[in-house]
Amino acid sequence: MNAKVGTSKQLRMGACLSLSGQFARFGRQAARALEVWASFDDSTEILIEDDGSDVAHLNAVLPGVSERTDLLLGPYSTVLMRSAGEMAAEAGWLVWNHGGSGDDVETAHPGYVVSILTPTSRYTEPFVTHVAAQGKPLPELRIAHGKGRFGRQVASGARACANRLGFDRHRTGPSDEVLRYEPPDNWVLITAGTFEEDVYVVRRAQSAARPPRLICAVAAGVEDFREVVDNPEGIFGIAQWYPGTGRPAELGPGEREFMRAYHQATGELPGYPAVQAVAGAVIASHCARQSGGTERELLWSSATALDTSTMFGPFQVDRISGAQVAHRTTLVQWIDGERIAIAGVS
Repeated sequence: MNAKVGTSKQLRMGACLSLSGQFARFGRQAARALEVWASFDDSTEILIEDDGSDVAHLNAVLPGVSERTDLLLGPYSTVLMRSAGEMAAEAGWLVWNHGGSGDDVETAHPGYVVSILTPTSRYTEPFVTHVAAQGKPLPELRIAHGKGRFGRQVASGARACANRLGFDRHRTGPSDEVLRYEPPDNWVLITAGTFEEDVYVVRRAQSAARPPRLICAVAAGVEDFREVVDNPEGIFGIAQWYPGTGRPAELGPGEREFMRAYHQATGELPGYPAVQAVAGAVIASHCARQSGGTERELLWSSATALDTSTMFGPFQVDRISGAQVAHRTTLVQWIDGERIAIAGVS
């Protein structure tokens, strides 16, 4: 992957993305977005391999992608990116992480992983802050998480935020455990797991004899949510990106420009998996050209010196921990069948 880079050199950028399997709805969108972005940056060639949403398959194909490219984008999902980060640290690669927001993923391998996303522990801060701002008495907060580390990290961060904001009644645990106990009259639900786990929890909560006053599901930040939930009205979601809420891009294409090109190419509008993948590509290519090479140390030094923005939002990485410190999630709510960003909350 090491190469000298001039202003006119054609960069080869590789990515393993889920074109099939559990994460395909997100990986395919990211792949389409990178192809659209390449039409803006004709000095970058994109190579994409299917990881099948499977760690073992990712581990088998990622080394070959690395060998054939100058810059390496990570996969979508925390579980896959966790494995990619481990491989990068062992092999001496630098992976641009646009798809795994786990705190342990972002901070496990400083110098080998550059992260674009808000870490999971800060995911629900906008929602918990929104509930607290509605005044006292504060409701009982129930925080349900899925089976994986992603959900547990989101839940842990939500609990910590609730403690800081004075919630004295809250319960955190696996979804079946949290929903087993009869709730009070005034309670609020947060659910964090896989897309399918969140949908299950939302359906169960909505059908309860005493449903929650408010529901926030990480999955509700995705456009597909309304297709699988009978009544999404009023449900809050967490989005890494929402159109129109960020500042102008200092690097890469502007939001309107990219959305127009993506729509022309696909007949659809991009969601946050698409935009965050492009943000990773934009930062990676910028660092390669700014530093004049693709050696890991050069790229890391260039990336951690940046304080900038793409159409995805602010970008700044802590040089010591490796965590993304500038980007913030956006709180959205389903109103009249559409996701609407909650003004003044981010």
